[in-house]
Amino acid sequence: MNYTWILDVLTDLRSFAQTNGLPALAEQLADTSLVAAAEIAQSAGQAPGGAGLNAGEAVGLHFGYTAGDNA
Repeated sequence: MNYTWILDVLTDLRSFAQTNGLPALAEQLADTSLVAAAEIAQSAGQAPGGAGLNAGEAVGLHFGYTAGDNA
């Protein structure tokens, strides 16, 4: 199963928090994104056929890509 959408949602939420003066929430969401990326990358190695995401893709998603301009 492809879990990259979770990282997109977390990134959008973090952007919204930063834009709207919620710095503590933005920081927590950044930490949560790192945990999610690590777990997704780990599960990709354990699932038959992989989950469609490697550690490099997970970090790239966390540090630069968003699902949309909803923030």
